[in-house]
Amino acid sequence: MDNQHRQIKGYRELGQAEIDLMNEIKQKGAELGDLVQKLRDYGVDTAAPPDRRAPSPLDQRWISIGATHLQEGLMALTRGVAKPTFF
Repeated sequence: MDNQHRQIKGYRELGQAEIDLMNEIKQKGAELGDLVQKLRDYGVDTAAPPDRRAPSPLDQRWISIGATHLQEGLMALTRGVAKPTFF
């Protein structure tokens, strides 16, 4: 269905410049997601069966914390552009 956002309360119409900003945020998010995956795979033989893989030498707890904070930041940027009217 076209223009579904018009049927969801709390969302406004975005102009082309705002749509472009949203798409740029989404692109950067994809790039950051690739970086996080690279960090998760670092030093891991991904060709080996999962039960035989040596753990990554990187601290995966902090990698996960960083990933969460990046997701939160991207969501904040998206909300900053979209300016929803709801909590």
